[in-house]
Order: sequence, then structure tokens, then C-alpha cells
Amino acid sequence: MLIDPNQLAALSAIVRHGSFEAAAAHLGVTPSAISQRIKALEDRMGTALIHRGHPCTPTAQGIKLARHAEDVALLEAHVLRDLLPDHDRSNPRVRIAINADSLATWFVPALAKTTGMMFDLVIDDQDTSADWLLRGAVSAAVTGQALPVSGCNCTRLGAQRYIAMASPAFYDTWFADGVTPQTLAAAPMMTFNEKDSLQHRWITQQTGLRLTPPTHQLPSTHAFVDAALAGLGWGMNPLPLVHDHLMRGTLRALIPETPLDVALYWQTSRLMISALAPLTQEVIHTADARLVKEHHATVQ
Repeated sequence: MLIDPNQLAALSAIVRHGSFEAAAAHLGVTPSAISQRIKALEDRMGTALIHRGHPCTPTAQGIKLARHAEDVALLEAHVLRDLLPDHDRSNPRVRIAINADSLATWFVPALAKTTGMMFDLVIDDQDTSADWLLRGAVSAAVTGQALPVSGCNCTRLGAQRYIAMASPAFYDTWFADGVTPQTLAAAPMMTFNEKDSLQHRWITQQTGLRLTPPTHQLPSTHAFVDAALAGLGWGMNPLPLVHDHLMRGTLRALIPETPLDVALYWQTSRLMISALAPLTQEVIHTADARLVKEHHATVQ
């Protein structure tokens, strides 16, 4: 089935900009033209692709088709770059799923070194970011999953090192009798969101037990560090973000020399391997320079 590229462009623009009017402005056409293209595309596909609202959001089928449109644009740009190197063209967009800690610590330099692409990042836990690939909603993902998603290639990148830490005042208040199952069960703990299991993994690694401490939820990598500094609770922080605090003593490890290393992988759609090759090269190079090679207690 051949799909009108103008209809695909309209769908992609609505998904990206959130409204028919904004999509029309982006493409340089009228909102009526966008509406007609989406209606024709929905009729052709036999299903709704856009939830009309404020903002407009894609249906599950709309997400897949919009991702397909962006993949087509990326493949086309890849071919034309070789055939017509001097031809002016807009940069295609690549949608990537990534965990927040990778974005905050090592991933941005890889994006900055990759030319000829625009990036659309979605944030999810490393344990579930591969689900975006399974749904066909992204073209690539940084995941904690070693098994390749169906239709994807998988490359091991290294490991993100985490340290269980708290402010000295928090430590003195809650762990005056040592870091034991009893004190860990009572001390307020921080998690990123309901998917974040790193703190529980570290507890089990140290005690062999599954404990349920009182828990704050803070869905921000940098706020996680700030909250630890303020004494709100203890939590697992990426070493690159807290190394200086550890050196200055403004944060302290709960138990020295007990990091948790989380293995990370780069998964990309096999259909997009050649088009994504420049990005993949930079991701692997940057990860090699910034992630841990030898794993202390690797979690996959």
C-alpha cells in the first residue's frame, strides 16, 4: 500500500506540534488542508490516527504511522546525501527512548556530535524503554535489556555506576547504629518513579532481603541529587553527578565500595541501521569514554 507523503507529513507534524493549526504553520499550508489530509489518511488506513483535543494526540496506530513517516524521511535523507551532497534539505527527525540518568550524564555529547538529524527524546526507565521499540514508537533506544527486541540490533555500551548515598546529617540521624536491615527499613528512601527499582536492588544486594521503606517519589535526576543534599532521603545517584559531592563530603555513601552497575545497551531498528549509523557511532564512542567497563555488581 502506497501512502501519500503529504498525508504522512501532516500526521507527523500534528504529532510533533500538538494541533492542526501548528502543523499547518509548520508545513506552510492551511489548517483545512491538514484536516483533509488526515481524514483521507484515516479513511485509507481504516482507523482513527489522531485524538482531536487540546493538544491533539496520536492513537496507538497514529504513533506507529508517524514513526514510519519519520523513518522514511530519515532513509530518504540518507540516500539523497550520497546522491546529491550539495542539495539543501531539512534535517530528518529521529525519535529515541532513553532513561533520564543517561540523558543527564553522558548521552547529550553523542547527539551534539551527530550532524544532519533532529532529535525527539522520550524518557523512560532503562528496564522498560525497549517497550517503545516493541510498540514501533521509536527508532532507537538506550535500554537495560541485553536481548534484542524483535527486528532490532543490540550493542552493549557499558554500565552506569550508581552509589547509595545521603547527606551527612541524614546519615547521622537514620544510620547512627549502622546500615542494617532495621535502619534501611525505617529510613526515608527516594525513587525516581514507580518503575525505579534501583534502591530496592541495592538493598537486596546488601541484605538479601526485600524491604519496603517509606518512599519519596522525585521524577528528576537533578532534583534527586538536590533532595539528597537537603536531607530528604537516601537514594541511588549516578556517580558522574555526585563525584564532587562525595569528594567534598556534602554527600556520603551509605556503605563505601558498594556501587550498583547497571548495564546499558543501544538498540536500533534493523531497517534503519545504515541511516542511523552516524548516530550509532557517536553513541558507542561516547559511552565507551564515559560508562564503566568493568562491572562491580552488574544489573541487567
